[in-house]
Amino acid sequence: MASYLSRRHILTSLVALPVAGLALSACIDSGNATNTNSASTPATDPVTTGATAPNPQGTVDMEALLEPGTLEDKVMGEADAPVTIVEYASMTCGHCGNFHNNTLPTIKEKYIDTGQVRLIVREFPFDPRAEAGAMLARCADANYFAMSDVLFKQQNSWVPVDNAREALLRIARLGGFTQESFEACLTDQTLLDEIRAVRARGQNDFGVEATPTFFINGNKYSGALSVDEMSAIIDSML
Repeated sequence: MASYLSRRHILTSLVALPVAGLALSACIDSGNATNTNSASTPATDPVTTGATAPNPQGTVDMEALLEPGTLEDKVMGEADAPVTIVEYASMTCGHCGNFHNNTLPTIKEKYIDTGQVRLIVREFPFDPRAEAGAMLARCADANYFAMSDVLFKQQNSWVPVDNAREALLRIARLGGFTQESFEACLTDQTLLDEIRAVRARGQNDFGVEATPTFFINGNKYSGALSVDEMSAIIDSML
């Protein structure tokens, strides 16, 4: 299990946490998962691109998966879409960034915007910086997806740097945060506890160990699926 810091250390940890421990490909809980994507591996798509749908790595009960948790789900798409994707992601994960930057825009245009897919995004942070990113996205309220998009796109500007606090503040200011609202967000113990509870539920109830992990109509897939692979999975369910 990844170690966590208490509220009073979240802001200071954004400065003090060793950069060497935050490589952008660190998308695995080293205490539990068996994924071979180590922190020294470049953040490239870990799944071979192709038109064939990959085999699922297990299944979960969709009714249980969709039960409300401690935080309201962040959702793209229509409630009655025939395919539901639940993604567990970490803001400091390079593979998650790869998916959100390179795959999701096409999937959104092709399937989400056309009413065929609903996407639910849930937090699965591996470190204090990922927790901070998740908290800022949540504090952006209606701009959750816009803030998440910026944080994923600008991972190189805040994840591997010495002073992530200042880097995140610069990004947050672009999203309308002030110094006061930024610090209030990152010292919100209730929000931090709720985000940690989302992660714990994903791990304990649904076997999530690495990010990104997708549940597509209950079928489990780990890794940053390419456009072709995710399309093949979705098409098989339509």
